[in-house]
Amino acid sequence: MSISDCTVRPSIARHGRFVAAIVIDSLGTGVFVPVSMLYFLAATSLTLVQIGAALTTAGLLALPAGPLVGGLVDRYGAKPVLQAANLAQALGFAGYLVVGQTWQIAICAWLNSAGRAVFFSCYGVTVTALAAPGQRERWFGLLGSVRNLGYALGGLLSAVAVTIGTHGAYAAIVVVNALSYVAAFVLMRAVPNVRPEAGQDAAGGWGRVLRDRRYLSLVAHQLCFAISLFVLNIAIPVYAVDVLKLPGWTAGAVFTLNTLMVGFGQGIVVGWLGGRIRSRVLVAGHACFAVGYLLFLAAVRVPAPALAVGVVLLGAGSYTFGEILGGPITSTVAAESAPDALRGRYLALNQLAVTVAGAVAPAALSGLLSNGPASVWLPLVGVSVLGAALATTIGKVVPAAQSRIGGV
Repeated sequence: MSISDCTVRPSIARHGRFVAAIVIDSLGTGVFVPVSMLYFLAATSLTLVQIGAALTTAGLLALPAGPLVGGLVDRYGAKPVLQAANLAQALGFAGYLVVGQTWQIAICAWLNSAGRAVFFSCYGVTVTALAAPGQRERWFGLLGSVRNLGYALGGLLSAVAVTIGTHGAYAAIVVVNALSYVAAFVLMRAVPNVRPEAGQDAAGGWGRVLRDRRYLSLVAHQLCFAISLFVLNIAIPVYAVDVLKLPGWTAGAVFTLNTLMVGFGQGIVVGWLGGRIRSRVLVAGHACFAVGYLLFLAAVRVPAPALAVGVVLLGAGSYTFGEILGGPITSTVAAESAPDALRGRYLALNQLAVTVAGAVAPAALSGLLSNGPASVWLPLVGVSVLGAALATTIGKVVPAAQSRIGGV
């Protein structure tokens, strides 16, 4: 397969049920996430602090889930573990219909958080097996696009529920989300199971994974990249509305811009990048993040609100382009750098970096925001610089990062 094959769009028909499962999964997530806190406030007598504590506890307890199932993926294949994750999340969301106390929310949220961590630990294994070498960036890009569009459609449905504002409307969202995971479970039945071939060397287990210094440098890079990904949901909306005092619709405009750019542009950009060295594209992605952060910082000095909105949207565009450049490539390099017999464990460790970033980001970014614009955006520029440095490093020591996009 040649580099030019990267410009060929992946065949959805061949693995249509897997793609459909991803779309349905993301649709359900997009429906519930924007109104999760509102649902618990409407459905229970708990305070916002109690609900937040339950969700945070669940997230922290779910951290080990991905690494723990890595060995199961290597032994039994990704498909049954993915299906178990779907069922766990279906059960967790069904439980939300009857929760009334903090510990009950924590248990159900743990099922959802753990299921999510397990899902993404298996996701890369499945895509790597289904996609031919040279097509993996295109597949990760395509699936990233459909996930974003699913989130967007789900967000629109959640907006309808918020507009209605009744307990029944919120409960309907929970039911839809639970059913989406059941549907994903059924669709996954048609997906081939991904298991190492008999005789492949899995000796060493987790010890071998943790001694792989080259892969650990890749995981460190993943942590930097993941921190930037969580800025969209946590820091940008609060900064635009509460710090810059811009109209509330600015935050929605940023989300819309991000969703449209990723949803419709990622596949085009990945095709355009065919033949370029992966690590250099990762460096460019971090540079786009940094430019976006500097534009957000500059917006505080713009006196006219209309112009400040323009600067924020420009920064969001640069930030999103960094996500588009780096997302498919980080996933591909992580998958291709893992030996077949231990890919489940390797990708579980890589996903742990994302999970840790998600657990730490809310408190860290909120704390930095409370100290002023420079206190949040300049450290994030530093994270981008560190990410670019790590991308350069893995470009020297990790063969998959030295390869060209679409190459074999």
